[in-house]
Order: sequence, then structure tokens, then C-alpha cells
Amino acid sequence: MTKGYLCLVLHAHLPYVRHPEHDYFLEEQWLYEALTETYIPLLEIIESLLEDHIDFRLTISLSPTLIEMFNDPLLRHRYDFYLRKKIELANKEVSRLESDNRFSPVVRMYGERFERVKNLYEVRYKKDITGAFKRIRESGRVEIITTAATHAFLPNFSVNRESVRAQVFIAVDYYKKIFGSPPEGLWIPECGYYPGLDDILKEAGIRYFFIDTHGLIYGRPAPRYGTYQPARCPSGVAAFARDAASSKEVWSSVEGYPGDFNYREFYRDIGFDLPADYIKPYIHPDGIRVDTGMKYYRITGKTEDKEPYVREKALETAKEHAGNFLSNREKQAAHFADLLGITPVITAPYDAELFGHWWFEGADWLNFLIRKTAGDSEIIKFITPSEYLNSGVLLQTVLPTQSSWGWKGYSETWLNDLNEWIYPSLHEAARKMSEIARENPDARGVALRALNQAARELLLAQSSDWPFMMAKKTVSSYARKRVKEHLQWFNQLYSGIKSGAVDVERLGHLEKINNIFRDIDYRVYSLDYELSNLSKG
Repeated sequence: MTKGYLCLVLHAHLPYVRHPEHDYFLEEQWLYEALTETYIPLLEIIESLLEDHIDFRLTISLSPTLIEMFNDPLLRHRYDFYLRKKIELANKEVSRLESDNRFSPVVRMYGERFERVKNLYEVRYKKDITGAFKRIRESGRVEIITTAATHAFLPNFSVNRESVRAQVFIAVDYYKKIFGSPPEGLWIPECGYYPGLDDILKEAGIRYFFIDTHGLIYGRPAPRYGTYQPARCPSGVAAFARDAASSKEVWSSVEGYPGDFNYREFYRDIGFDLPADYIKPYIHPDGIRVDTGMKYYRITGKTEDKEPYVREKALETAKEHAGNFLSNREKQAAHFADLLGITPVITAPYDAELFGHWWFEGADWLNFLIRKTAGDSEIIKFITPSEYLNSGVLLQTVLPTQSSWGWKGYSETWLNDLNEWIYPSLHEAARKMSEIARENPDARGVALRALNQAARELLLAQSSDWPFMMAKKTVSSYARKRVKEHLQWFNQLYSGIKSGAVDVERLGHLEKINNIFRDIDYRVYSLDYELSNLSKG
């Protein structure tokens, strides 16, 4: 008998990084790594589940910036080159270590893995990753949703309603153009909610979103079923809250599964271990050492003396952990079903890149979990948010509180002494964008192009990734540069639009390098703009 539902959610997002002005750009590697280690393996697993007629459900959020990069011809071409170099390095390593019984198995694994990814990408998917996700969506087993256009941390832009509406409306319209129908749900970036945001989601036709645990628990009135049933906001949009227990088991590298000593050590890569002359063709052209993705050691323990990675043992561990996770969810579901008198929903959202990239065995763990749950469990059943809402269950009306799933649970990661300087300029740019959108309701020619490009520059400047990188002090110089450049280009376009003297040469350059959302309509920044107008162009 089904005692509870498990709602698995994977959020797939990367910031828009595309630099045609450079032959090689380090930060573009983020996409290539994620394709190789997460997105393509995830697609292969889902396809195998479908081929084996496994009864499962999975919800995946694909950000518009990520889809744009999937579809970009330049990035596709560069990914081809990336894979060829990985295969070349793996073959070189197989020859170097063929007589080393400690490391030759893991080296061969990488060679086979890169070859398989290349074959999947070029032969099965025809380099169209978006198309592959569309096909699994059509199976009915996988629900794909969207997120804000450039993944802006929306609470920090709530002072400008038009700006938040634009982030949501553009994302929803983009999804419709890609998938042929509107999204049912929207992943609010970083689970960053503020009261009133759901009104905008309702206006955009969104039925549900995800929120962190305390965002619902501290809502008014208090939710009678805690996080084990979604709540309906006053707007009518449903909020699914993250389950704290299932989150900790997977997310924590200290107490959770990813920290097991049998798993691959992420922070030990041959790009840093091998002699510079040998590894130079496979790292940064300037000789800067970077990860190659080839990591030969297991976590071993809190020691610098790492043991070789043993793939078979790691897979056994992943299978055990999948069984443990399922057992814990079964106990959890049974307990709260009896306590609350409902069939509880355990909402388990994760960043997709955790599975395969950060936690190398994570995708295997996910595969084991889905197969074991579908085949062995009579207590837990998979469900998507839409399925649950369509079941007709009556939901309590609760107004959630402002919250996020970031550090300390509120806005501190995206608003602190390391990144606060960006917001006065971003808010001023948002005000200016609304101003020129209202002043030019029927722009044509160069003015139309300039207004649309100004909207692109503002959107790109608003990405939550930039203040996050500043706060975490990871590639923070690149993040600062991106915000400053997009704001500079926005202000140049604004001045040209206001004066009627747009720099056409500069405009053409920006349209080439920052060509996201080719069909964007700047009028979305008018407060009286309706979502239906976007698709009309």
C-alpha cells in the first residue's frame, strides 16, 4: 500500500557564458564539463529507464540560459573539440599506465566513458541536447519546467515589479517556443521567494513552484501538515517545500553520501598532478593548470595520502546508499502518514550538476534509487507536482515567508559586503529599461534592435551567478567583469535610444556576442504588458 510520494526534482542551470571574441575561454568549460559528466549521462539513464519500462517520475528544471547554450552552434563546435581532446588525453594515459595495475583500470574507464559520451552526443542526439530532453518529456515520465530567464535572485529585484515580471514572462514564453506548450511549474532561482512573487507567477500561468523548508514552515497561518503537503498561496499557486531530511543525506559532503571514502575524490586531478610539459596540450593554452576531469583517486579519508579509485567498489557503495535512502524515505512516509492522516509528499530538490560532476557516482545512485523504488517499494511512489495537483487534493492556503535555500536561508549569499555594490546600478538600469519601454511602444529599425539588446544586457547583468561567485570568492573577477560590462553596454544603449543616436557598429557587435533570446520583445518591461503579447512578437 502506498504510504507516501517522492517528488524528485533536478534543477539544471549554468550562467550564459559564450565568448566568440576568444578562441579559448576558460569559463566556457563549465558547460562542457556539465554536458560530459551530468547532462548526457542523465539523459542516457532516463532513456534506459524508459526502454526497460520502469514506472518512475522525475521533474527537471532547465534554465533558459542553459538551453540557449545547448542550441548555440559555436558552443556545439567547441564542445566537439573538447571531447576530442579528452579522448586524446585518455588514450595517451592508457599507454602511459598500461602496466600499472593500480591505475590502469580507472584510466581505461575514462577512455571508454569519453568515447561513449561522444557517440551519444554525435550519433544518438545529433548534437541536439534540447531535442533529447524534449523526447523524454513526451514520455510522460519526466516533467520539465523552467526558471527565471537569466536565473536572477528575484527577492533582490522586488523593488522593480516590471523587472521581475520580465524575468518570469520571458522564461515562460521561451519555454513555449522550445517545447510547444507552457510550463506547469517554475523553479524560482535559489528557491528565492518573497511575498507577492506568486502573484506574478499566477499572471504567467504557473501552477506551482518550490520553496525552502522554512519558507513554508514560517508561513501564515502555520501549515498544518508541515512540508509534507504543498500549500496554496493566496494567489492560488502551489508551493512545494524542500524536505530537510532527504536533502541532508544527499547534499552534505560531511554527513551525506557524497563524502563516503569509496567515492571518487573531486579535488585531485591529473591537470595539477602531472608534469607541465606533458599535460600542457590539455589545459589552458597559457599553461594555467585546470581540471581535466580525469581523477584517479578515491576520497580515502581526511588525508593527503589518497588510494586509487576502484569503480566497482564505488558502484557497490552507490547501490547501498540508494537502498538506504529508500529505506529512510519509507520509514518517513509511513510515520507521517500515520501521524498526519494524509499521504505525505516528500519533495527532494537538488542541483542537477551534483549528480555526476560534483558527486561522480551521483548519477549511478539516482539510477539505482529509481529502479529499486519502482521495483521493490510498496510504500513509496514517485510523483510529479502536476500529478499531485491534478489528484484533486484540497490544499491549505498559506502565505509563505521570504526565504531561500542559500547560506543562512535568506538573501545573505546574494546581498553582502562583497556584492552589495552591484544593486544600486542594477536597480537604476531596471528603472531605465521600464522607462524606455514605455516611451517607445512601437519602435522600428535600429531603435527596435537597440531596445531589445538593452533588455538582453540588463537580463544578463541580473544573473544570480555573479553575486554568488563574488560571495564565494570563486572566479569573482570574472563575475565583477560581467556585471560591469553588461551595465556599461546597457547604459550606452540607453543613452543612444534617448538621444536618437544609437551607435550602430557597437550595437551590431553586442548582438553578435550577447545574442541570447533572439526573439525577445523589449515591451515586456511595460507594466501593462500581457504575456500573450510575447509570442506575437
